[in-house]
Amino acid sequence: MAIATSTVRLQPHQIKESGQVLGRAFFDDPLTNYWLPDPEHRTKALPWFMTLATKYGNRYGEVETTAGGVEGAGIWLKPGATHIPPLQMMRVGLYAAPFKLGLGNFMRFMKSLDFIEKIHKEQAPEDHWYLMILGVDPPRQGQGIGSAIMQPALAKADAAHLPAYLETQKEINVKLYRKHGFDVVVETDLPDGPHIWCMKRPVR
Repeated sequence: MAIATSTVRLQPHQIKESGQVLGRAFFDDPLTNYWLPDPEHRTKALPWFMTLATKYGNRYGEVETTAGGVEGAGIWLKPGATHIPPLQMMRVGLYAAPFKLGLGNFMRFMKSLDFIEKIHKEQAPEDHWYLMILGVDPPRQGQGIGSAIMQPALAKADAAHLPAYLETQKEINVKLYRKHGFDVVVETDLPDGPHIWCMKRPVR
């Protein structure tokens, strides 16, 4: 059941909490399972990884969350900064990923990231807003929180007459994103990895 949800920009002191929430939200995601196939290791490593992703978004983009506490988070990259340079990844701490994730897992992560990034550049070469990560704490899923978190950036995209772009590895999410104006532009399998839907929201 959807409930009214107020959202705010995530503050620096909430970055770690966001990492914990997103770690739980993506624990059963096909892509994170591909990166970190061992459940026990994934339980420990995924919150660390999502904390870095939140830190990246907070520094180079915008992170939206729920007012009153982090029950979900949406990490958006802004027009002109929607592709992730390796140096910026290192600056937020990804240099430790081979040790935190394990070398083999890190190699799978980098391989899939390169594949996804190539499609992203092909399908959205113009200025756009990029929804890098959107997740809601499992006990609060299905209550409209994800939709609410998306709205501020989508409103900015509309005001600037810009498209938006995202990827998802869950078919159930495709229906949600379609409700917000996204269309599937590429549907494929990652090399040796899960199925992926790349979606774009045209200019409104």
